[in-house]
Amino acid sequence: MSEGKTKKAVVCPMCSELGRAEIFTSINVTLNPELRKAVLDGSVFEWVCDNCGHQARLNYPILYNDMNNSFMVYLIPKIERFQLCDRDLEKKFSNLRNINKRIVPDFNAFKEKIFIFESRLDDMAVELTKAAIRQTVSNKLGGVKIAEGYLSMYDRESNTMGFTYFTGDDLKPYVQTARLEIYAKSKDIIEKFAVKDKKLKGFVKIDGEWAENILYRYKRAKHIEKLNKLKE
Repeated sequence: MSEGKTKKAVVCPMCSELGRAEIFTSINVTLNPELRKAVLDGSVFEWVCDNCGHQARLNYPILYNDMNNSFMVYLIPKIERFQLCDRDLEKKFSNLRNINKRIVPDFNAFKEKIFIFESRLDDMAVELTKAAIRQTVSNKLGGVKIAEGYLSMYDRESNTMGFTYFTGDDLKPYVQTARLEIYAKSKDIIEKFAVKDKKLKGFVKIDGEWAENILYRYKRAKHIEKLNKLKE
């Protein structure tokens, strides 16, 4: 798969003039590595009005393909479904094997998935680790509400990974590091409690909500195991 482009009508939010933008529908960074930077810094989404010169960032679906690192991430703004409902697209890539295929609802999650897979990490285990540490951070900060969290650092040599959480009503960033042993434990949990999810071949959304569900299954199993031991 190479690049895909299309024309999109855009109404300038500044002067209300109708303009047009050439946007990417898909990007292959293996064939065109220079586009990776344009995606990560957001410049691929930038648009300039021909009438008044106003600069804006467009928000539209785009499929990112990295064949070298064996993953595809489809940014579909505000998508809520767990699986992609696009039979034509799924059929197009149905023969691909050992490729991680994900859907994400926003730009930050889009960048995070790229970082995760470029780092050769298991995104399911990362999401589980993030969810577990999220509660630790909330407790440490006195029960403060945590809106979002993203993997922001990974260093195999120092045996650490770091997450940036956005906390409180003002979304103040808070960085929490963790030893990779926690990630390794998360991988073990995934192998046991996300068997069906790992077998899915299409585009799926692996996020915090998904991770909380896996954690619930794990804690429930541990609770049942404890009860059974007490009965013995």
